[in-house]
Amino acid sequence: MKILKIALIALVVFSLNTSCSKDKDDDPVVVAVIDNEINDFVWKAMNIFYLYKEQIPNLADDRFSSDEAYTAYLNGFSEPEELFESVIYQRELVDRFSFITPDYIALEQQFQGVFKSNGLEFNFYRQPQNPNAVFGLIRLVLNDSEASAAGVKRGQIFNAIGGVPMTVENFGALLSTDTYTLNFATYNTNGTAAPEDDRIESTSDKATLTKIPYNENPVYISKVLEVNGIKIGYLMYNSFTRTYDSQLNDAFGQFKTAGVQHLVLDLRYNGGGSVNTASLLGSMITGQFNGQVFSKLVYNENLQSENTLFNFKNNASEVGGTINSLNLDKVYVLTTDRTASASELIINSLSPYIDVVQIGDRTTGKSQASITLYDSPNFSRQNANPNHTYALQPLVALSTNKNDAPVDPTGLQSAVEQFRIRESVNNLGVLGEPSEPFLAKAIADITGSGRSFPSVDRNLIPLKDRVDIKILDNEMYIDLEDNSQLFQNLK
Repeated sequence: MKILKIALIALVVFSLNTSCSKDKDDDPVVVAVIDNEINDFVWKAMNIFYLYKEQIPNLADDRFSSDEAYTAYLNGFSEPEELFESVIYQRELVDRFSFITPDYIALEQQFQGVFKSNGLEFNFYRQPQNPNAVFGLIRLVLNDSEASAAGVKRGQIFNAIGGVPMTVENFGALLSTDTYTLNFATYNTNGTAAPEDDRIESTSDKATLTKIPYNENPVYISKVLEVNGIKIGYLMYNSFTRTYDSQLNDAFGQFKTAGVQHLVLDLRYNGGGSVNTASLLGSMITGQFNGQVFSKLVYNENLQSENTLFNFKNNASEVGGTINSLNLDKVYVLTTDRTASASELIINSLSPYIDVVQIGDRTTGKSQASITLYDSPNFSRQNANPNHTYALQPLVALSTNKNDAPVDPTGLQSAVEQFRIRESVNNLGVLGEPSEPFLAKAIADITGSGRSFPSVDRNLIPLKDRVDIKILDNEMYIDLEDNSQLFQNLK
């Protein structure tokens, strides 16, 4: 089997100058494993699985002429992270998403929806009157979190942490601690449409919050709206977390029982997750394409035999049996620049089958899927090296729709100009309410009223940041259940 041959090459590492009778204790590869075992794991894993292996000369199967050369190469990197980054293909342009972690326990917890949080998600902007000064906008307060218990609300603005004004240079560090105090402010438009004279004005209000282990149910809001006699299902879904597949199916069961005629799927803050869960969600939205191709996963040249199809289905063990399908031929999807990966997969994979109406900002632009690789004989979790807790989450496959089209790396944008909108800093609205600007756009189109609640864009573009970003944000991953055969083939 081709994959087994590749594994043997990686595990033996080109022992061209090693005699068959040579004592194993003298083998330089064995020394490398003992002295530099994490680097050894990193190279072998990337040599077999990395999607862009062909573009990285140092990952070539014939890269090393001897075991000594391989050992010297490994010893040239002081940290596993340094080696890992050295074999990433065009980090800023192509592979923006592969990562290495020294703590796979925390990573596994996030796969289950558990992470450390106070329940807040933010946008950050430069202040109009002072471009070096920063203010934060609370875009989401997670259910049953520390922040929700403290009464913090979506749409609140803050401009200082613990009394220290936020700047472009310090805001990330100020919010990096487990406990901090938000100093709130207000946004003053001065009654004009132009943002140039807008001001951020401090108030005396504040809230002190602490991050604690939090288990997030990604089904954030699920409700049925009735507008002009039309039943509209609204679902805000924040992560494709496989452990909550049954809760997702239950939400669609409620939609089905209520007889919803249209669906608004809110993926504004959904950075991705399980490919399998994405295929289940696609099946819940539709139902009339059972057995047909939802998406494809295409591996690197050496792993073509492992290419995988994910099909629409009407029954799944993950949800306890029957999938609650709505049989829709049209769906509205709300997006921002935080919408990524498996969320983009939904848009891209449904588009060949039904009408997908995108409302919001351009998405992130990610078509690649990753898997978790451990330091074990076949890179699975079983028999992982007890000497460390390093793991890799590299891109290993390209995800396409049934027509072999991936998501554009620049992101997905609405085909309708009037649907290309950004969230307004002074009018976020209440999620799930018909007056919320994004949802109002969808409702207006569904009902044919032509009316939606106006949202004046202050023309402020959010700063790129890594504040409180979960390690799996912007990841589309292949679950252990779906890649067990891949690991089995490496035994």
